[in-house]
Amino acid sequence: MLHMDAVGPMTKTLTLRDANQGFARLVRDVEAGEDFVITRSGKPVARLTPVSDVRTLSATQAAALARTHARMDQGWPLAGGPLDRDALHDR
Repeated sequence: MLHMDAVGPMTKTLTLRDANQGFARLVRDVEAGEDFVITRSGKPVARLTPVSDVRTLSATQAAALARTHARMDQGWPLAGGPLDRDALHDR
């Protein structure tokens, strides 16, 4: 089971047993830029971090990023219509 503990910023913590049972998935997550601390009996014993500083996005992350960029390109509608400076201030 994956836990989000206060080991560090964006560091996920999991037990040695969970790391062993899901090692292939864990390595894929590390390749995608995740950082993990592995614990035994509740004590940190190892850290698993990516070798490269360049983050590789998973297919799900890449799709989410593409959707975000598409939304940004469209912009957000402002229902109030155009405003001028004088309309923004009470006089």
